[in-house]
Order: sequence, then C-alpha cells, then structure tokens
Amino acid sequence: MSRARHREPVPPEDVEAAGPPGDPDEVARIVCLRMLDRRAYSRAELAAALHRRGVPDDAADRVLDRLTELRLVDDTALADGLAVAVHRERGLAGRAVAHKLRSRGIPDDTVRAAVERIDRDSERLTAQGLVERRLRSLSGFDPTVQARRLVGLLARKGYPPGLAHEVVRAALRDAAELADGDESDDALSEDSSEFCS
Repeated sequence: MSRARHREPVPPEDVEAAGPPGDPDEVARIVCLRMLDRRAYSRAELAAALHRRGVPDDAADRVLDRLTELRLVDDTALADGLAVAVHRERGLAGRAVAHKLRSRGIPDDTVRAAVERIDRDSERLTAQGLVERRLRSLSGFDPTVQARRLVGLLARKGYPPGLAHEVVRAALRDAAELADGDESDDALSEDSSEFCS
C-alpha cells in the first residue's frame, strides 16, 4: 500500500519561518534560477513555468528580460547548441531538429537560423552512419525487409524520402557486393587449398 506524501501544515507561530508569500519578481527570479541550475531552458519554457506557478505576466516579463540581458536565457545559443547536438548524437535530420526546437518554444526565425547549419552533406553522412549501424543487426533478413526497415528508421528521424531511399539503396548495394566478395574469397581459398595438397 503506497502512502501519499502529506505535508504538515505550518503552525501559526512558524509562519514567519516559512517566509512571506513573496514578491512576484523575487518568486519569478528564484523559480527561473532553480530551473536554469539544472539545464538550459528557452524563454518560452520559463514563461510557461512561471505562469503555472501563478507569477503575474508583468513580473515574469521583467525577470525574463533581466535574465536575457545577463545572457542566462539565450534562445539563439540554446537553439544552435541543441540543433548540432541532436543532429550528431541522435541522428535527427534538419526537419526533425526544427520540430524539436519549436516544441521548446524557440521562435521560428531562431529555429531557421539554427537548422541552416545542418547542410545536405551532413544529413547524408549522418543518415549513412545510421543505416550502416542498423544494417548489421538486419543481416539475416531479406533485402526487401532490410530496405523497408531502414527507410522507416530514416523517416522517423525526419529524413526526406528521396534521401532515405538513396542512402538505403547504396548501403544495400555495398552490403551485397561485400557479401559476393566474401563468397568469392571463400571459393578462392577452397580452390587454392586443393592445389596445395
């Protein structure tokens, strides 16, 4: 049986120890700094958190403006860093990166600027790496099944269909040539062993 957390009410004599209800600016500042202590947040994410805490909009705007002025809140830096990291580490295409940034409340112009840093060549290389890694685990499957699963993988990562099909076709062709080469090498080994005996 689980027990719900229950806080004891503050006795009347300890009201001062619990602190005043708080100046809205001070509450906003504390909430934002605590959040920013854990990770970077966009201005929109912080504004939403302040709204949930009941901080008036004018106090939230003043605090967010000050934090932006101090560069503790910087949507451009957040978008640039997140775009590159998500593209490299998770293999997301530019389109998926843009969606992720927009979901964090980053303005469209900032999203566009961050995603422009992911060029077509970078997307192609990342897609090839994803396909190469995944293809190893699909080695026992029919090439049609491999192709379908690999294209699906790239589609989920936000890659355009044309690029996905192109990368998958090339990888499957290379894998087939490599397999044919291995079979030829095996046949040559068997033939040469006959001559040596």
